Amino acid sequence: MGTHQHKASAPRQVRVGIISVSTTRSIAEDQSGRWISAQARKEGHQVAFHRVIPDDAAVIARTVSEVLAEYSPQAILVTGGTGISNRDVTVEALKPLFRKELSAFGVLFAQLSFEEIDSAAILSRATAGVIASTVVFAMPGSLKACQLACNSLIFPELGHLVGHLQEA
Repeated sequence: MGTHQHKASAPRQVRVGIISVSTTRSIAEDQSGRWISAQARKEGHQVAFHRVIPDDAAVIARTVSEVLAEYSPQAILVTGGTGISNRDVTVEALKPLFRKELSAFGVLFAQLSFEEIDSAAILSRATAGVIASTVVFAMPGSLKACQLACNSLIFPELGHLVGHLQEA
């Protein structure tokens, strides 16, 4: 079956969860997470949860495990903690949990970022993978980065990705 056929038979509605990684923001101040939530709903998806958690690898890994068990999301969108400072540990928390990595996501996001912010794009470590049967995306915490990742890469393929994971 070709890409067009896969996309045509893909789920139109996906159950998503949002995790914002920040030690300084609450949900009320989480502009990126709130945008992702609103945009996901606008795209026709169901938002199962939205949490803000601290930049702590153990907390990130534990939260992902908890929400997988509690909500069974088909996708988790994580914003924040993908930079290069010492407190940015989202990638380190998630990668060991991946049973498969979607290595093209980070590369494509960097390419799109480069077109917008020039060489500063090398500071991003956006990543994606599959944990259990859930696709997980980790993107920078800035609103513009979330909009770029979601509008250009994640939402156009979300149903297609979930459709493939449901086949297994």
